[in-house]
Amino acid sequence: MDIQSLRKMRNNDFGAISSAFEKVANPQTETKSYVDDRFWRLEGDKAGNGTATIRFLPRVEGDELPWVRIFSHGFQGPTGKWYIENSLTTLGENDPVGELNTQLWNSGSEANKEIARKQKRKLSFIANVLIVSDPKHPENEGKVFLFKFGKKIFDKIMDKARPTFEDEKPVNVFDFWEGANFKLRMRKKDGYANYDESVFTDPVALGDDDEIVRVAKTQYKLAEFIDRKNFKSYDELKKKLNEVLSGDSFASKSAAQMVEEEDRPVASAPKIASKAAPKMPEVSDDDDDVMSYFEKIAKED
Repeated sequence: MDIQSLRKMRNNDFGAISSAFEKVANPQTETKSYVDDRFWRLEGDKAGNGTATIRFLPRVEGDELPWVRIFSHGFQGPTGKWYIENSLTTLGENDPVGELNTQLWNSGSEANKEIARKQKRKLSFIANVLIVSDPKHPENEGKVFLFKFGKKIFDKIMDKARPTFEDEKPVNVFDFWEGANFKLRMRKKDGYANYDESVFTDPVALGDDDEIVRVAKTQYKLAEFIDRKNFKSYDELKKKLNEVLSGDSFASKSAAQMVEEEDRPVASAPKIASKAAPKMPEVSDDDDDVMSYFEKIAKED
């Protein structure tokens, strides 16, 4: 990897990034969490507030984009067990929870819709970042980490690439030369981390050519997080879902029937016709911290 190669990649990347933003903004429709010291996470104070400055980095050669998008589910069933799994919809495949939620949503029952909302898929992204400033952990500064974040932060990235007003110049924040640092500001709101006050600074080069090459050489490939071998099969997920909803790994009844037998206000769900069924509402909230909380509880059970 040399400076000429990086400049060549840069010239080709913004078009692909802009196209990907369009898909995220107008959708047609996790590797499972474990301790991984490649990931960086903002640490707050006792009140849950925190700040740091990071720099989103370009794609690694071999990756399609400078980020990957992952859908997952995290909820507790009537058995008391937790379902914490990545969704196969990440790969464009059918997912048993997604199918169940569609049945519940299409049943016409408000009670069923509420259950579907609680079981909805969560959206998160993973990207390479350079830690510019980390007051809580200054030893991280100057190092490259993986960063997992939710839709609200991704929307801020999109807003820079696709500005609302004509007098604003589009900024590819993933660019080494004309990208921008991101002031990550976290506040505790309603019990969860909130990043609404986070902002990008003015565009500036990451550093000189030597620094850019040094950083580029320490980035991580993201393709592993959406590699099919790192996702459970449909049958494995269906078995887990049955265990969470009924306690029976091999239950022959539908998931909707299992929930109904737990004395929850659920109507029998109709079979999904071969025609295109109405889709579940798209997830719009920032769920990274919510999923982390679910995973913590599940491990403690």
